[in-house]
Amino acid sequence: MLNKMLKIIEKSFKLEEIDVKEYAKVKAKGMKFDIKAYYAKGLGHVSVMTAKGFFGLMKMDTLIINATEKDLPLYSYDRVHAMGNDTLIIELYDTIIHPSEFEDIDKVNDKYDDIPKHNLGEHWYDSIKLEESVSIKGKIKKDKELFDEYAMEHFQAYINTVNGGSDVDTEQKLKKAAVYVEGLLKNGGPSTDVFKKALGEEATAELFRKYLFGTDKKG
Repeated sequence: MLNKMLKIIEKSFKLEEIDVKEYAKVKAKGMKFDIKAYYAKGLGHVSVMTAKGFFGLMKMDTLIINATEKDLPLYSYDRVHAMGNDTLIIELYDTIIHPSEFEDIDKVNDKYDDIPKHNLGEHWYDSIKLEESVSIKGKIKKDKELFDEYAMEHFQAYINTVNGGSDVDTEQKLKKAAVYVEGLLKNGGPSTDVFKKALGEEATAELFRKYLFGTDKKG
């Protein structure tokens, strides 16, 4: 799925890989993480992360887009296969400058509205998470193909969204994205806590700011 998503990005935006240095491969809590980051010209910062562990019983794919050159929300895709379960979580965070209804994404969500929702509970970032986000859970054998279709259609609608034209204040968008990233580092979360235990707080902050989300453009 991640390769397909990168190819969709490449159709419209040139990808330049960023050296993630010692963070390319990270071991944490029985999992092995492979991390890559890209600059997508005309879109912003893109990162992908795959994780495998527990003797192959768990696999996680992540794709993050911090759209600083196109007025889109911050995009986070997580797909977890574990113990026969398939969990799809797509979260869109309000980093936009110009208001938008995201009608094409809403149409995709309406199309798959009969899939039972997966309740993630309450979190500190709920106030900036957009309603176009997705959270569903099923069985790999029964639901994987359907979840794949849903994820790809949702992603294509996101990439195709035109919002605000070329009038994008990159610095303002970086600041809005940083609110979310700094919140993760301060408040923690499942993935954040795993990295903090394995790498320490300082290295985790560097990983998140420079490579996963691209909010720190220094160096």
